[in-house]
Amino acid sequence: MELITPGIGLFFWMLVMFGIVLWILKKFAWKPILNALESRETSIKEALMAADTAKKDMEKLKADNEKVMAEARAEKDKIVQEARQIREKLISDAKNEAVDEAKKILKSARRDIENEKVSAIMEVKNKVAELSVEIAEKILREKLADSKEQKSMVERLIKEVMPN
Repeated sequence: MELITPGIGLFFWMLVMFGIVLWILKKFAWKPILNALESRETSIKEALMAADTAKKDMEKLKADNEKVMAEARAEKDKIVQEARQIREKLISDAKNEAVDEAKKILKSARRDIENEKVSAIMEVKNKVAELSVEIAEKILREKLADSKEQKSMVERLIKEVMPN
């Protein structure tokens, strides 16, 4: 039974040794251990606070990013709308220019056709006049081949031109 119940002497020296170890630990190790635990606790609290701050910052950044994305989408839609309007205006302007140009070309063509028509009519008139003069000249040569007929015709024309 000696193994189960220690003797008083052993018990006394164990208490003395425990006291000495406790005093040595208290004197040299207890404060550094407590300081280390406190600094560890402080660093953990600071890390948790920093994590909370980072989480709040991330949520704020996420909200800001969503706001920026919404603004960017709105700006993109506005730019696309403006581009469509500009495209439609350019197409409309090009059509109007084409119509105006076609009208100018048509007007110029009509004017050219009219000028060519007038020129052709003048040419035909000139040709008819030339032919008429040539025919009249040939007829007069035949009729006036005789000098008697020439004299009678000249007298008759003088009478017609000068009535008295």
